[in-house]
Amino acid sequence: MNEKIKKLDCAVNSAAVFRELRSDDIINSLWSCLDVMTSDDTAQKVYAYSRFVSKLYKKNINLSEYILKAVLEDENFYIVGKAQGKCFDDIIEECVENELKIFQELSQISSDEIKAEIGYDGFLPSWKTSEIDFVSEYRSRIENIGRFGYGMYSKYFMFIVRDGKVTPVKHPDAQKLSDLYGYERERTAVINNTLALLSGRPAQNVLLYGDAGTGKSSTVKAIANEYASKGLRVIEVTKEQLRDIPHIIDSISKNPLKFILFIDDLSFTAGEDCFGALKATLEGSVSARADNIAIYATSNRRHLVKESFSDREGDDIHRNDTIQELISLSARFGLTVNFSKPDKKSYINIVSELARKNGIEMDENELSVKAEAFALRGSGRSARTAKQFVNQLVNEK
Repeated sequence: MNEKIKKLDCAVNSAAVFRELRSDDIINSLWSCLDVMTSDDTAQKVYAYSRFVSKLYKKNINLSEYILKAVLEDENFYIVGKAQGKCFDDIIEECVENELKIFQELSQISSDEIKAEIGYDGFLPSWKTSEIDFVSEYRSRIENIGRFGYGMYSKYFMFIVRDGKVTPVKHPDAQKLSDLYGYERERTAVINNTLALLSGRPAQNVLLYGDAGTGKSSTVKAIANEYASKGLRVIEVTKEQLRDIPHIIDSISKNPLKFILFIDDLSFTAGEDCFGALKATLEGSVSARADNIAIYATSNRRHLVKESFSDREGDDIHRNDTIQELISLSARFGLTVNFSKPDKKSYINIVSELARKNGIEMDENELSVKAEAFALRGSGRSARTAKQFVNQLVNEK
């Protein structure tokens, strides 16, 4: 076993393409464990072994599956180049195949092999291994790179911008399309546009506008969840971060995945300088929007710039030009979808569907009367109000 460890240690340290995998927390912990096996201190070996297993258990009970996942998600020059259609010299291709076989061998180390080196007669936890062809799996990943991506975009599908950098959301909203009721026509328009983006067909920038609580933001989040497995990623950008959009576009424009830049609850006051940044990005900027990116924005306003009477009567000589400037932003979205406040019938239908899904058994007339009363006491009819009302019924069960 000691000779096998030494040989593997040298082999992994020789990695050039997958060199960063050596610093993976669990793989590094495995090496620390293997290094300690040359010691005569049984207690030290037990501690290092159990420490590694504890880390592994938090991710996967199967060592082979964990190492394969780390290999497939590694962002290195080779997979980035392959995603962009680049061809590599045979020397590099040979290097990649050899390194994949090294990590495959590493993934086959069994808990029984290491336990035998420890020489401890008490209980020690175990892990599983699997026979996996790393070369075949990696080639398959490259062939389907448009669905899976690489690096952090293969690990996560929802992102925010923090300090100018795209950062993953590790626990995104789990909203599903199947949980949303009403607004089928409006939602279908947004879904069809998203499917166009995913298929490589021309997709529009989308403005979802209308009354509060009608499901605009929920629609975008549900679409993100629904189509993540097909290669869709969503990056949420706040109004204050609009100046970062050109930089974000540059960083993902050559990525094989498809991206929605999501701006929630968007509105401006006249004169805000970030207004111009978004307007330039939507149309006519020097840095053209890439084919794998669409901008989705939600707003309670059809015209995104708040306009006062003083704006219409101001001292601008060309008053009509000023007005057109204010309303031009929303016109630059190719698809605008109106989520208006539901009428009574639509509201009751949403309530009924939610009640049925949550196992609420109540006479339709009684349900309707109580739902209307709840809306009157609250903020009026909306999909959000319907959900709040049904949640109250669930809690009262």
